[in-house]
Amino acid sequence: MKATAEKSTNYPQDVIDVMVTEYEANPTRDTVAILATQFEKSERSVIAKLSALGVYVPQPRPTKRPAKVRKVDLVADIQRIWGFEVASLVKASFTDLEKIRNEFESNS
Repeated sequence: MKATAEKSTNYPQDVIDVMVTEYEANPTRDTVAILATQFEKSERSVIAKLSALGVYVPQPRPTKRPAKVRKVDLVADIQRIWGFEVASLVKASFTDLEKIRNEFESNS
């Protein structure tokens, strides 16, 4: 894909060509940092240019808890460890349920 600039004084066509080639070869935030240093631009500026050219791939944002772990699963794990059901356990917070499960699993 040949990305072209629309009257860009900050990014001449040769710079754009290098940026697109290097970023498409390794689309990571580290590549953005290297390009920013190489062309004496801010990382935000490089990301904005790559986005405007349609080549920037946003990095996934980390979540606060592991993927696909649900509160119901934590309750089921705790009840399996204890060997009996506690109906009100579902009302506990996710963080508290994780602490309980981890404590019992580490002592088992």
